Amino acid sequence: MPSTRVRKASRLNFDPARFEDLFSESRARNSIAYQFKEADRVPVTIPVGGSYFAWLTGVNIRDYYADREVALRTQVAGFKWVIEELKDDREGVSLYLDLGPVMEGLFFDCEIQYPDGTSPRIVPRLRTREDILAFTVPDPEGHPQVEWAFQEQDKMKALARRIAPNIPVSGYSFNIHPPLSCACAIMDPVIVYEMFYTEPELLEAFFDKLLEAYMRLRDYCDRRNGTKTTSLGLADDNSAFISADFYKRYVAPRIKALYNRYGRDGRHLHADGPNDHLFPTIADYLKVTAMDIGGFSSIDAATRAMKGKTVIEGNMNVRDLYGPFDDAAKAKVRHMIKTAGPGGGYLFAIGGEAYVGVAPETMIDMVAYAKEIGRYPICVED
Repeated sequence: MPSTRVRKASRLNFDPARFEDLFSESRARNSIAYQFKEADRVPVTIPVGGSYFAWLTGVNIRDYYADREVALRTQVAGFKWVIEELKDDREGVSLYLDLGPVMEGLFFDCEIQYPDGTSPRIVPRLRTREDILAFTVPDPEGHPQVEWAFQEQDKMKALARRIAPNIPVSGYSFNIHPPLSCACAIMDPVIVYEMFYTEPELLEAFFDKLLEAYMRLRDYCDRRNGTKTTSLGLADDNSAFISADFYKRYVAPRIKALYNRYGRDGRHLHADGPNDHLFPTIADYLKVTAMDIGGFSSIDAATRAMKGKTVIEGNMNVRDLYGPFDDAAKAKVRHMIKTAGPGGGYLFAIGGEAYVGVAPETMIDMVAYAKEIGRYPICVED
């Protein structure tokens, strides 16, 4: 584990503006890729977040989520490493409120556990048919946990002005997952999956309540922030584990309703797990403009179904990076770039995000290698 540690001290002087030329170059390169055209090379974008930054800098992950100042200082140290050492094609950095994967727990009044050394987790509270029938959608207006989250955002901004004034703070919106993944956060996923077979009508009613909850929250946050959402990103990991037929009948129509309402200018989807059987529906029915595909999916299947319609991001499986960047990992990078890179519309990345335990040197080596072999025209042998 890296030994650098984040300590509460005085103001942090790191200024990302010094790297604006690099950010501008990345914006231009990424923009060309999103137009399904070839830039100078395939863009390389490596998603790394708070948990990884905490591990990287020797901070207890529980403390990162519990203490805003620890989170802020951890993010600054992480961004410094990303810009100066990882050197991927990110377009800039900004500090952000990171409460962890617990938003459904906060909104739907579930117990949230904060175990030592890892991210917080939700304890599902719905267990029976009766629980679903009695389930009601809370009003975001005046909701104590929603109010608390916005107060934490204000605290983060005040800390940033004092400690890291050179780095902007992202705006905040209290978001939950779309219906299926939301359901699997507040109910045992095994029960949810069983209901596709045993009680599909009840499951649809449950999904409709969760769709209403998503829209209520999104509309409330837009009103509160004085914004209008016209580009929507969703994360829906749990869809990987249902059939294409169930996805088309029960899940995709509700996701489409969200995209139709909030995704006029852009529709982004993240999904871990093996999603090969869903790619045609995602590209042709949902008309997703860009998708971060997880490492358990096939880049070949994604390219066949989505090339020229949906920008493909990701696909490097983080499990292949728990060790040095060896010949086997290099072969996987070559295959992804050779398969999805020609013609643009592809950004090489880890599918999802970098997990704790992946050596920073491994990711640095991978980024450099992807840049080297990803130059257009692509001439890569498997």
